[in-house]
Order: sequence, then C-alpha cells, then structure tokens
Amino acid sequence: MKTKIALLILFISSNLFAQEQKMTDVEIASFKQDVNVVAKKIKTLTTDFVQYKHLDFLSKDIETSGKMVFKEPALLQWQYKKPYNYSITFKNGKILINDEGKKSAVDIGNSKIFARINKLIVGSVSGNMFDDKEFTISYFKVKGQNLAKFIPKDATLKKYIKQIELTFDKEEATVVQVKLLESSEDYTRIVLKNKVINAKIDDSVFTN
Repeated sequence: MKTKIALLILFISSNLFAQEQKMTDVEIASFKQDVNVVAKKIKTLTTDFVQYKHLDFLSKDIETSGKMVFKEPALLQWQYKKPYNYSITFKNGKILINDEGKKSAVDIGNSKIFARINKLIVGSVSGNMFDDKEFTISYFKVKGQNLAKFIPKDATLKKYIKQIELTFDKEEATVVQVKLLESSEDYTRIVLKNKVINAKIDDSVFTN
C-alpha cells in the first residue's frame, strides 16, 4: 500500500512539474520573436471573452462574458454583455465607462493600476510588453501554450496586484488568457476565444 501511495505522489508531482516548465534563454528569445512577428501584422482584433472572478469567500466564481475590441495603436474596449451591459473603453489617455447607459470618464494618468493593465493588454497585441521595466517577467511552457508572468516592481501597484499572467497559444503566438492575481487570494481570469484579426473596425466603436 505504501508503495502504491508513493507511486501516486510521484505521478502527481511529475504531472504538476510537466504542466509548467521554465523556458530556456533560447526559448524565451524565440517566443518573443514569434509574438513580435505576429503582432506587427495585427491592425485590429476582435475576440469573445469569458471572465471568471474568484473571491475566496465564495464557493463559485462570478462569471461574465462579452467581447473585446482592439484597434492599433491603442484603442481598446471591453464590452460586457452577460449578465449585464457594461463597457470599458481605453481611448486618448482616458477610461470611458458606460454602465447600462450611465456614462463616466476617468483620466488614465490618475489610475496607475488601469494604466499598467491597459499597457500590458495593448502590448500583448502590439508586441511591446516584454521590455517593460515596471515588471519582473518570467517565462514558462505549458502544454500547447506559453506563459508570461509579470510581477510589478512598483510598491503601490503591488498592494493591489500581486501578479499578471498572460497565456499565449503556442502556434498563433497570441494571448488566449489573462489572469490578474490580487494581493489577497482573489483573482480575475479572462479567457479569450473566437478571434477575428484585421477585420475593418470603425473608430465610432470606441465612442462611449
């Protein structure tokens, strides 16, 4: 029985290790190059998303869904459709919010957290995120995917966000998941799917 338990522990440990392995310097360089090559070709991007908000005191994650729209160089909108209508638009240095028709605007310069998250997400599309001196970045291989983990260097930001993880499809070299880990045990996980690249998108889409 002890032998079986030992083998089971070994099997589980081996699987956990296999799920996430650190990239070598050569693999990191290759991964960055792949992302940059693909990013240079992307002028617009539309993708559906499902967001899972994990709160430690809840037994089930809060699930919302909608669409993300990007247009170079830095127009970005999150359109929440279910279970409510809510949009967040990053445009001209401002965050435009439309909450069921109630509109408001926030200067990104006054929100360090939103500014950095926006910069990372836009950077993941434009390919300008890996040289960000505001984060310590580590790279991993997961089955069929690549994972980049960003740890904030800024003490103020660290109070709110412990780590940001971007998961990339290995073949397409585009982001398929964004995960924001808070200073507590709470986190937000956003899964991206049904991507449409370089379709025509009018600027009016980003009007609040």
